Amino acid sequence: MTDFYKTAFWKRLRAACLKRDRKCTTPGCTERAVVADHIVPRSKGGADTLENLRGLCIRHHNMRRHGNEPYLKGCNAKGQPADPNHWWN
Repeated sequence: MTDFYKTAFWKRLRAACLKRDRKCTTPGCTERAVVADHIVPRSKGGADTLENLRGLCIRHHNMRRHGNEPYLKGCNAKGQPADPNHWWN
């Protein structure tokens, strides 16, 4: 973790993200968002802006940290049910 995440700027940005995204933004997830996640990571040039942040629950944030985009079991990468007969499709 860099010192950036200890700054007042980041704390305000994180608070704004979690106020906007009260629930995890992973499609189909209803857990409370507790992590302000960079959509495009800072290490890849992602901006420190509200538009580049999304709220995630801890489970989906950990999936992302380990190299996987968050998705729910039984869903494809877009968050849609993998079963073509599912009522959402």
